[in-house]
Amino acid sequence: MQQASRPGTKTILMVAYDGEEHDDTLRVLGRDLSVRRVSCRRNLDVARRLVDGRGDAVSAIGLEGLPLILRLGHAQTTHKATEGIGRAGGTIPVVDGSGIRPALERWGVVLADRAEPGIFADKRVLMMPGLNHTGLASALATHRCEVRYADPVTFFGLPHVPGLTRKATLAQAAGPILEALRQDPLERLYPSPESRRGRRQHGLVGWADLLAGDAATIRSFSPGNLRGKTVVVDRASAEDVADLARRGAAILITLMPELDGDQGRGGSSAALVEAALVALHSHPGQDLSEDAYLDQIPALEWSPRIRYLQPGQSGVNRFAFVIHPLSVRMIKAHPRFRHLRLLPDPLVEWGASFLPPMYVSTVTGAVSPLTGQQVEGYLYTLGATPRRMMQQGVRSTYDKILQVARSAQRRGARIMGLGAFTSVIGDAGRTVAHEADIAVTSGNSLTVAATLEAAKQAVRKMGATDLTRGRAMIVGATGSIGAVCARLIARAIKDVVLISIEPERLIDLKRRIQCETPGARVVIGTRPDDHLGDCDLVVTATSAFGQRVLDISRCKPGAVVCDVARPHDISPEEAAVRPDVLVIDSGEVLIPGTIDFGYDIGLPPGVSYACLAETCLLAMAGRFEDYTVGRELSMEKVKEIYRLFCEHGFRIAGLHSFDDSVTDEQLAEKRRLAARLRSDPALLDRTVSEAGRKIADVPVTSKGVAPSRHAAWLPHAWLSHLFAFLDRRIAGPH
Repeated sequence: MQQASRPGTKTILMVAYDGEEHDDTLRVLGRDLSVRRVSCRRNLDVARRLVDGRGDAVSAIGLEGLPLILRLGHAQTTHKATEGIGRAGGTIPVVDGSGIRPALERWGVVLADRAEPGIFADKRVLMMPGLNHTGLASALATHRCEVRYADPVTFFGLPHVPGLTRKATLAQAAGPILEALRQDPLERLYPSPESRRGRRQHGLVGWADLLAGDAATIRSFSPGNLRGKTVVVDRASAEDVADLARRGAAILITLMPELDGDQGRGGSSAALVEAALVALHSHPGQDLSEDAYLDQIPALEWSPRIRYLQPGQSGVNRFAFVIHPLSVRMIKAHPRFRHLRLLPDPLVEWGASFLPPMYVSTVTGAVSPLTGQQVEGYLYTLGATPRRMMQQGVRSTYDKILQVARSAQRRGARIMGLGAFTSVIGDAGRTVAHEADIAVTSGNSLTVAATLEAAKQAVRKMGATDLTRGRAMIVGATGSIGAVCARLIARAIKDVVLISIEPERLIDLKRRIQCETPGARVVIGTRPDDHLGDCDLVVTATSAFGQRVLDISRCKPGAVVCDVARPHDISPEEAAVRPDVLVIDSGEVLIPGTIDFGYDIGLPPGVSYACLAETCLLAMAGRFEDYTVGRELSMEKVKEIYRLFCEHGFRIAGLHSFDDSVTDEQLAEKRRLAARLRSDPALLDRTVSEAGRKIADVPVTSKGVAPSRHAAWLPHAWLSHLFAFLDRRIAGPH
């Protein structure tokens, strides 16, 4: 429809290879432009006549679907059929978008990534085609994408052309390919979505996470199932959007600006943007350089359109979480590895540690009652037990976690949590956070908050009425979790015993607590057993292996032992020698919503470990940042995560002991036994002595690991020596 233009309005003629015709008045850079779009109906002679003889009637001519320049990689050439069209304009600039498209695509990728951080990271990208999308291909490559090209298939019908699937030889192949394409009819460069329906590329498209290029080409050569794919194109019509959604594509990103007045057509073409900038240039009729275009792009205010095509997917925040087997028993119990049950434990444990990280399941159903934000998570597992992580070295574990980070980003995750031993190995996530593009958290801030809340509930349920009159012990007090627990507990109870194998750090921690909490009584030591009889609460948070962390037989009647460590510091066999003592896990959490982990994580349905819950909570709150990393936790972050915990409807999931719920009947029995022992000192002495004899018969372990000299390992001692030798050979010289 012809629209009236203001006096002095410059005019652009857009000549299209095919499609609709219309007139518009656009507002660009604060000025009005009259745009007349005409079609040559796929007739190049008509196109030349439309361009020829315009004189001063227009300020610039743009060509849509009529490429003057063909670019692939660093090579470029002209198209034989359109050379004459470009010259037909005489003194009027004739542009096809090639002058500005690379810069617009690069800037569009930057803007899209800012809007959805990580949306391109580590993706498998299939260019459909790479022709005339050099800016898009190079921009995606900067996000650690693996970029391949479908050009051999789309233009030549070849299943594979060396050089277009290997970036290293693209420069060698691009020249000959362009020379062939410059002779081809334009229908081959711009196929209609209805063409070549028998040439769908299931293998190439199936490999890719992200399809980039032209909407028509993608529709023409892609199979009917694009489930989960991200599609990135310059522009897309309503028909393109509907077709991609029908095929199951998850996200559609259109990069080109929608000039004011040109909305609703799926974005303005690069040719229109270039023609507009030429027309508005201070020297009309003068061709612009790429630098001149670059100087004008910042003045173009736009954001790429990111559309979620499937119902329920818009606005879902995603996270990843890393788990691993805590013992060989867990490896053998997994259905995938049932055939290994007859093999020796050392062999299974050693072999599993070399497995690549594996995707386990998708966590669904989390939703904030405060904001309505939906959250989805991806569980990944490493094959190594904590012992094997220590034997292989931290770099091996780091590399596997970084593999998880890249895979998770391909799925759309924007933050990754480190579970169990991956959160404490090495520098407690600092190196991983530095080397990964995805945000990282160890989950230890919420672990501390949930632990203290669970411990408070447990002490009260065991009969304590005034927590400020009790005494608490923290074993592993100089660790990242133990130190913050000690500082916070000292504020509440003000009588604490700090135990660690690092005396110099204990001294520093004691001085810090006394400075933060004047009047607090702080006792430090390297052995816990001498103080156990006086402590109402014991928190264990060590990284110990193959040793007894504490002698539970010496505990005070009715004491609460909160085992924060994963794997556990204390075994069920040890806890059984004192039935009056309550041994609980660190606080487990109920995530709001109808949670389905898709996998048995060893807890009752819907119940999560605090470290996993912290990752989910940060995603729910939109806090995609490195939150809890390093060995020194921030008390401010512990308080902040607990505030978010309450705001978004997370709750402590009751008390658990060795991953089983603690019932009211069990608590009542423990209170009865404790009261009896407190009232009868002689009975207490006998009970402690008998428990001491029982615990002497319990194998010495921590983290489920016995000392290397333990009898359980003797039949396979030669295997242990062999594996140690092989580890040294595999690791190589350092």
